[in-house]
Amino acid sequence: MRRHRFSIVVAVLVMTAAGSLALGDQPTMQQHHMGTGPMPTQPGQDAFGAIQEIVRLLEAVPATDWSKVDLEALREHLIDMNEVTLHAAAVNRPVEGGVASDVTGGGRTLEAIRRMVTAQARQLAMMAGWRVLAEPLPEGMRLTVTTDRVAEIAHIRGLGFIGLLATGAHHQAHHLALARGEPMP
Repeated sequence: MRRHRFSIVVAVLVMTAAGSLALGDQPTMQQHHMGTGPMPTQPGQDAFGAIQEIVRLLEAVPATDWSKVDLEALREHLIDMNEVTLHAAAVNRPVEGGVASDVTGGGRTLEAIRRMVTAQARQLAMMAGWRVLAEPLPEGMRLTVTTDRVAEIAHIRGLGFIGLLATGAHHQAHHLALARGEPMP
């Protein structure tokens, strides 16, 4: 009799454990969509990833004023960046002391060129020893960057338009300020 009770107890425990394992083996919604191995780290689209990173940063700060957060402004800026980077035509030509870049496009790209080149020209003008001029063209903007420092001329020309647009570590701070609804200096 004792052996029989022991067998029943073991059987119940085994069935309970099996049931728990079976329930535990049911994939969660996330596991169902993502599988069980290593997970990707990239979100699949760069603008989406930039916004995702900003959301994570905002959520990590308890003092975030969510009533001022404006992720749509950040999204619009990232669209501008995409338009200028991928759809604008840029022709760089050497000028005395640097480079002149004629950047053109139409529609949404033209609007983005005007916003981006004007804003970046202000940032580039803060570079020590660089002279910067942003001039409107009928279908875009001309960005001219020059210097008197001979060693910097090749640097400026080597950067060309897209390198000049990407110069400076202010972009990430700008994105976070946009998202927070803060004015940029």
